[in-house]
Amino acid sequence: MTSEDISSLLSLKDALADISESTPTVQKYSLGDWTLQSGQVLPDAEIAYKTHGSRDLPVIIYPTWYSGLISDNEWLIGFPLTLSPQKYYIIIPALFGNSESTSPSNHPLRPFPAVTIYDNARAQYQLVTKHLGIKHVRAVLGWSMGAAQTYQWATQFPTFLDLAIPFCGAARCAVHNQVFLEGQKSILLAVKGQVSAGSCKGAEMNGMEPTSSGGPGDGELRDWTSSEKDIALRAFGRGYAGWGFSQAFYREELFKTALGFKDLDDFLVGFWEKWATNKGMSLLTCCV
Repeated sequence: MTSEDISSLLSLKDALADISESTPTVQKYSLGDWTLQSGQVLPDAEIAYKTHGSRDLPVIIYPTWYSGLISDNEWLIGFPLTLSPQKYYIIIPALFGNSESTSPSNHPLRPFPAVTIYDNARAQYQLVTKHLGIKHVRAVLGWSMGAAQTYQWATQFPTFLDLAIPFCGAARCAVHNQVFLEGQKSILLAVKGQVSAGSCKGAEMNGMEPTSSGGPGDGELRDWTSSEKDIALRAFGRGYAGWGFSQAFYREELFKTALGFKDLDDFLVGFWEKWATNKGMSLLTCCV
């Protein structure tokens, strides 16, 4: 290794250290009593966000994805990656329902209202313009449900951004995707003896939901027990396994060669069950 190589490595180390030291914590912005697209009001609503880089740099908005926390977006941020805080001011707003922005897990309203992609983009726009004072952004980007928000930004605020960069996502939830999500939602509800009220809706309240003591109730809402959470989330993860990777991935057994799992069961437990059990029940059902 030459002296030039060592110098370059030390410069890279210093740059990464500077970025790490300047990275702020997750912050909250109060939206007040927020009227949703449905007309329902979400009292004392808040949107969580985090920023990277200097405000005098071109702005990028990078929303979170289904079940994702703000920290889950950060693996694509850093020097010398494309999303470098040395080149852009990067804003990561959290979805309603992700447990950082207003969500069933941190808000007392029951049942928690339906929140749309439109509602999220509108709340993010207020955060960016009124709170952060941004007049225009270079790009909005995101993957999966973050991609859906990117499409929404492009149609809802078309002159506010130069570029929309959605990846691995769609502008709306296809019928095929709705079918899959209904199956996943039903897994979470079934352990409480509930059934789905329909696509894009919550649970059917038929007056037979058990109370917190486990006996027959009068339709009141209750949380999942610890045992129910574990059973449902493990099943949820296994259900998602067929959707998260392709036929070719399983046919070629890339869970062994690429990811290092010894066999299929090891992969289902060590990857998908581990992923799902790290999530909250209310987070998953709210975002479905």
